[in-house]
Amino acid sequence: MALLDITVIPLGAGGSGLSAWVAGLERLLEESGLSFRLNDMGTIVEGSADELFEIGRKLHEHCFGAEVARVYTVIKIDDRRDKQVAIGDKVASVEARKAAPDK
Repeated sequence: MALLDITVIPLGAGGSGLSAWVAGLERLLEESGLSFRLNDMGTIVEGSADELFEIGRKLHEHCFGAEVARVYTVIKIDDRRDKQVAIGDKVASVEARKAAPDK
């Protein structure tokens, strides 16, 4: 599995709030069946690299419409193939190291 960190920003959508747009993107993620977690700066999605590229495109395209002619999307993908990774694994690893005595 791989992890996708995505932030989608519709430009010129009127106003500075984006929660309505984010809610629409979250519905698409729910429909995809992929595991995901919203955070304050974007969303983390778990899946195969192919699934992640596909959902990234869908999320980007979703914002185009009558109100929006420009969308800025930031995507980072961590595709680790030497072991299984899941959402939260990296944070858990850091927390475990913080809790361990110094060596």
